Amino acid sequence: MKRMTTPERLLAWLRRANEVATHALAEGRHPFGAVLVAPDGETVLLEQGNVSAVEHAEAVLAREAARRWAPEFLAGCTLVSTVEPCAMCAGTQYWAGIGRLVYGMTERELLALTGAHPENPTLDLPCREVFARGQRAIEVIGPVPAATPEIAALHRDFWRRA
Repeated sequence: MKRMTTPERLLAWLRRANEVATHALAEGRHPFGAVLVAPDGETVLLEQGNVSAVEHAEAVLAREAARRWAPEFLAGCTLVSTVEPCAMCAGTQYWAGIGRLVYGMTERELLALTGAHPENPTLDLPCREVFARGQRAIEVIGPVPAATPEIAALHRDFWRRA
């Protein structure tokens, strides 16, 4: 099912996810944020910041969503992430059955900011490749260039200090 979303709506969702990332940063965690948007395209059902190196924002959010809602409902939802989900997070979204992904900045752009930082050994595996290996379709919208500078600024500042 193709859902129409305006560029303004995408940017609003990504800014909300970046606010979540900012809150995670204020709590001493890596600055990643994710939100789950209901099929109505308006209601934010869940928000999640990064927890740890193995509890990424997207994966924690997808697991909680799978606990709360049926796959039929999640198929109409959108996971919005500041940065393109890594292979672990894309796989968790796939298994949760969340039907659409919107992200602001690519994993490769993140790698350019973090370099070989030991706290973020970035996988160079685009989420589209992970989803392409599955049996259910996940619609992907991203990167969203209008959101990238705001998201990148948060990461640039963090990884310089980390």
